[in-house]
Amino acid sequence: MSIVNRIDRSAKVREHFHQAKWDEPVIYELSTPGERGILVPQASEEVASQVEGIGALPAGMKRKNRVNLPEISQNRVLRHYLRLSQQVLGADVNIEIGQGTCTMKYSPKVNEQLARGVQELHPLQDPSTVQGMLEIYYQTDRYMCEISGMDRFTFQPGGGSQGILAMASVIRAYFESRGEQRDEIITTLYSHPSDAAAPVMNGFKVIYLQPDPQTGLPSMETLKAAVSERTAAYIVANPEDTGVYNGQVQAFTAYVHEHGGLCAYDQANANGLLGVTRAREAGFDLCFFNLHKTFSSPHGCGGPACGATGVSQELVPFLPAPLVGFDGERYFLDYGFADKAFGVGKIRSFYGVAQVVLRAYAWIRSLGGEGLYQVAKTAVLNNNYLFKKMLEIPGIGAYYCDGNNQRVEQARYTMEKVYEETGVSTGDIQRRAMDFGLHYWTSHHPYYLPEPITLEPTETPSKADIDEYVETMKYIFSECRENPEVVKTAPHRSTVHQIDESGMDDPAKWAVTWKMYLKKYQ
Repeated sequence: MSIVNRIDRSAKVREHFHQAKWDEPVIYELSTPGERGILVPQASEEVASQVEGIGALPAGMKRKNRVNLPEISQNRVLRHYLRLSQQVLGADVNIEIGQGTCTMKYSPKVNEQLARGVQELHPLQDPSTVQGMLEIYYQTDRYMCEISGMDRFTFQPGGGSQGILAMASVIRAYFESRGEQRDEIITTLYSHPSDAAAPVMNGFKVIYLQPDPQTGLPSMETLKAAVSERTAAYIVANPEDTGVYNGQVQAFTAYVHEHGGLCAYDQANANGLLGVTRAREAGFDLCFFNLHKTFSSPHGCGGPACGATGVSQELVPFLPAPLVGFDGERYFLDYGFADKAFGVGKIRSFYGVAQVVLRAYAWIRSLGGEGLYQVAKTAVLNNNYLFKKMLEIPGIGAYYCDGNNQRVEQARYTMEKVYEETGVSTGDIQRRAMDFGLHYWTSHHPYYLPEPITLEPTETPSKADIDEYVETMKYIFSECRENPEVVKTAPHRSTVHQIDESGMDDPAKWAVTWKMYLKKYQ
């Protein structure tokens, strides 16, 4: 099989791909004492004591020694980071289909240029100097409300899990203000794990609704058995991480409301729902979107990102402060809406990542209402085409295919038959895909479905892109039977070989800073 043809890319496999690989040390190991990329002027002690700011610092807060930064020339810094950039895969350099539930899609470069224009904003600037950015926040809030049916949004949460934390915090504050002792959160097994983890961080007990073996969805009877006078809220992703949509969701939210609970919607991935359905019409009181997923801002790998969290009018006083207000003449940071006794206060230090919100704003404005609806239609079409093609690969299946459960914007497959026949695991396939410059995702841990594959094409790839991805999967899965060892020992053409993951769950072995690494391992 030859290298992919630039004109006809369909049904080709990038068999000749090879990831750039540099034996590149961490930058501290490249440091040479006295080597400089730029000479920073140093103030004398006499001058420094007179400089406003420095002179005002208490003696105990002034550094005794210079900060320990690498000493390195400009060209070596450039080589270092460019080499690192060549050793990664991403949406700009490969067909990004394989990150189901976490959505990696193309971010228009014109939006990137816009975002660079605000990269030097400081969160402590006087509001009078950032009127333009505050207007962007305010207008994006209005767009999010229109898209979801909610009444106000905060952009303070720094990612999806923090967005769920914000919802759980608002729920807790709301019931505390009413003097109600509600300490249980209901979610489903196939909702994102953070839909349970974030409420636990707020002191809630979590009750899981188990899926029906045929549909993959919980029944109304299961929900009724879980709801009680202690139910604070029902927090759910819909469609769930399997890609299956619960068409009874409005009945579920109505039942929770009848018993005094709130309903919160995990809409981290709304690619298949834009312009089709809204959280408000489905009966939800709260929801959140990941701007770094659905709304095209790049995924920040934990930050920068934004879990834009919206609530109905009754819950607005409990949102973290501030929001952005407008009095007809100027935009301002509004603290006056908050319930001082019970409000959440803050989820993170400042209001939100300006560049992320600006990218989302630009994406929404460039598409308009009809464009957002087209995004949903294309995402659903792409996913169901991919679903059909993947199921044609021998040994690949999907649970809950009873004829009525069409997948929406993503799907979770299983390769358990391939594993049983060859001993090749889904983790092996994930590593082998790197040898073809592709990404492939398994599932959240623990695996609730055996040997899972979770793929989401979104609206970004063309039919030719999907065909190329599927052909590569066919090629790899044929290797499982013809030459399983080449898959089990992969990757062979990537930046690194297989790594020892035995310490991943042992905090005693973690070294998250260079200083900690030196302390533990050198």
